[in-house]
Amino acid sequence: MIDLIAAPFEKKYLDSILCIENKSFHDPWSKDSMEKELYNSFARYVVILKDNQVIGYGGMWLILDEGHITNIAVHPDFRGLGAGNLIMESLIATCLLEDIIALTLEVRASNTVAQNLYYKYGFVLEGIRKGYYGDNKEDALILWKRKLK
Repeated sequence: MIDLIAAPFEKKYLDSILCIENKSFHDPWSKDSMEKELYNSFARYVVILKDNQVIGYGGMWLILDEGHITNIAVHPDFRGLGAGNLIMESLIATCLLEDIIALTLEVRASNTVAQNLYYKYGFVLEGIRKGYYGDNKEDALILWKRKLK
């Protein structure tokens, strides 16, 4: 069994998160943007640790009674170990503690691995943002989880 631990995002994890961000996304967040999330009162982020090494992270913004997942990523060398599940469970648990009643996100139409993770946790397709991603004009699927349990 793989021992994974969820921990709050702290500045000491920033460089590891940026490495994962750069390996995972066509248009990664900058160091400045990610560092600002540490001080954003609306942001909640979690890192996943394996042997004290950051292997994944996820975050969301809480606005009124809804959460908007901003990013979820797992280092390519550690995918398939359950880190994505632990990220989702941690974000949902945070929502429950903070009286958030719904979660939403955008995901690339081509990213079926991520979509399958979200569908596993009860998200449903509610719309499409045409040409949403600036790097290649790919569509984004808008997913919602309206009832958190």
